[in-house]
This record gives sequence, C-alpha cells and structure tokens, in this order.
Amino acid sequence: MDHAPVPLLDLKAQYASIRDEIEPLLREISESQWFIGGPHLDAFEKAIAAYCGTTDAVGCASGSDALLLSLMAAGVGAGDEVICPSYTFFATAGAIWRLGARPVWVDIDPVTYNCTADGVQEAVERCASLKAIMPVHLFGQALDMDGMLAVAADAGVPIIEDAAQAIGSRDATGARAGSRGWTGCFSFFPSKNLGGFGDGGIISTNDASVAAHLRRLRNHGMDPKYYHAEVGVNSRLDAMQAAVLGAKLPHLDTWSEARAANADDYDRMFLEAGGGTTAQTMDDTSLPLLVPERPQTPAVHIFNQYVLRVPAAIRDDLRAHLVEEKIGHDVYYPVPLHRQECFRSLGEASLPVSEQAAAESIAIPIYAELTSDQRSRVAETILSFVKTHATASV
Repeated sequence: MDHAPVPLLDLKAQYASIRDEIEPLLREISESQWFIGGPHLDAFEKAIAAYCGTTDAVGCASGSDALLLSLMAAGVGAGDEVICPSYTFFATAGAIWRLGARPVWVDIDPVTYNCTADGVQEAVERCASLKAIMPVHLFGQALDMDGMLAVAADAGVPIIEDAAQAIGSRDATGARAGSRGWTGCFSFFPSKNLGGFGDGGIISTNDASVAAHLRRLRNHGMDPKYYHAEVGVNSRLDAMQAAVLGAKLPHLDTWSEARAANADDYDRMFLEAGGGTTAQTMDDTSLPLLVPERPQTPAVHIFNQYVLRVPAAIRDDLRAHLVEEKIGHDVYYPVPLHRQECFRSLGEASLPVSEQAAAESIAIPIYAELTSDQRSRVAETILSFVKTHATASV
C-alpha cells in the first residue's frame, strides 16, 4: 500500500494556522525598513522574560550565540573549564571551545537524558580551573535544578542553562526552564517548539547588570555608539524574527500541550504492545522498546523531541525501514561530543550512558499538527518491525 509521507516536522501545517497573523507583520516591517532593534524586539524581549518568569531577556542571533554570549559575560576564557554533557547538540561544547576554554564532560541519567547533580559534582572534583556549569534541558524536559544549583553554589560558579530545546518546560518545583540559573539560553531555530523564520536566540536572566552586559556584548561591546570598553560580537535578533516570534508566543503552550497529547497516544500504543519506559531496561519488558518516562507534576515536559529506545543491533535497520515507509525520524545524537574528531585533544572519557543512548535512540514525529492516523501509522510501523526483528538480534 502506498502511504502518504509522515514528516518528522511539518512547519507548513503550523504556518497555515497563523498566516493571517504573521503576514501583516512582515509587511509592516518591510514598509518601515526598521530591521534592527526597535519596538518589535523590545516587546518580544519583555514577553519572553514574563513567560519564563525572569526580569530580563536579551535577544541574539541564535541559540548558539546565546551560549557564547553567556560564557563571555561570565568571563570564561583561555584555560578555563566549563562542565557540560557530551550527549547534546554540538553548540553546547562548541561555545566553550571557541573561547579557548575546555569542556569537562559529564554523563547523563538514562531515564531523562539530562545530566545529574551527582554527575556534575564528580566532574567538579576533577576540575582545576572551573569557571561555569552549563547543563542542558534535553529534548524538552527540565533537569534537576535544585541539585544543580546546590552543586554550583558549593563550587562558587554560575549555572548557564542550555534551554535551547526546553522553552516552556517546568522543573520539579514548577519553575520554567531558564529561570533559575545565572542565565538561560534559548534557540528559535525553526524546528523548536517556538521556531522563527530562520536563526534566532534569547538569553533570560534575573540580574539587570548581566542583561546590560549581554546587550553590550551582542553589539560589538559598544556603549555608547562607537565606544568599546570590551570586544563583543555582532549577534542581534532582527526585528522580523522578533515580530514573528512575538506572534507565535501566545500559541506556544497550546502547541506544547498538543505535543504532549501526541506523546500520550504514542505511550499508550507502545506500552500496550509490551514496551516500557526509560525508567526500565529493555530486559524488563516483553518488547524491547522504551518510551520517555514522564516527570511528575508540577514538572512539565514539552516534547521538543519524542525519543524511543530500541536495541542498538536493530536501530539503523529500523531507520532504513522508516525511510522506505516514508516516515520521518532522526537520531539525536549518533556521536556523543567526547567522540567527535574536533575534541580528540581532550583525551578519552568514560561516558557509558551517553554512548548507549547514542546507539539506541531514535526520534519520531511529535509536532502539534500530527493526526491520529499519522500517529497510528508511525507506531504500527515501528512495532511491526521491532516485533519481527528484535528477537533475532538481542
């Protein structure tokens, strides 16, 4: 049977629902020719700060730059150490490396994919010149900020929250991701729950002096015009992106709730078929397939990704089968950062949970507009393959 493709993400479906809100804004900015700064950026920064529960938010050109600017504002430089996970997108460690600092790898929790306070404490003890801790709220689930803040306080260093995938998520206290660290760093890459029409980022903070410093750094370190007390970068969130994101922001929680409802449906189908959650191992289940374990209320998972675990021996064959079936998917992330060629000079690291996740994980469509029929087709295709192939491979 010839099935219609199910994409990993369908941005056109989202745009169709808000076109009438977006297009007048784009015309307005085109007519005004005010592309850098201005009222749309000011309004969006205030709206994001209010949404996250912080006093300030500073727009920048990308989520990667949000990390870089935060590290610069923290004074991170050559020879310093910054703790971060290896199982994350490259930008986390790339920002550290660009400043001449050294990423200090930490392993992840197999249940949440986030680094833990215990793991970070062990990394602190290995550091001689620690300058910051940069944990990641991965896949849309907030990490243990209580534990992380306690470790950072004892170490006397700031926490820079990499919340690029987690806007709107809540931790175990009910606080939004990005609201409790020294800064919180967000990405508006189009695939995010709140995605722009290109690259964009923002930095949240509860410290007005930090916000003022970040605003200087994003504009070449300039204040006032043509006067530079320090060297910054050119990293500004343009007015068109700010306008688009400002129009999308009121829809964000509804979209994230729809993703969570889609995840509920997937959970039901996979668990009824004999799978388990990441709080188990595949040896504990009748079918070797694990879905994400859900956090307890008031924590909120916003499902930037919905990531399954299957036996490593069949993961890539399953991917090939999904390609044949025209079902979108991806692997976040096939090579942990400590195994990347560019970081070889840092030496070997023992991060077994990260490496196992890299070998077993596969992300499937979870976007808000996904239909019931599409979800069923995705789940049935995966279940049929795993049931047929897993027994012979494990």
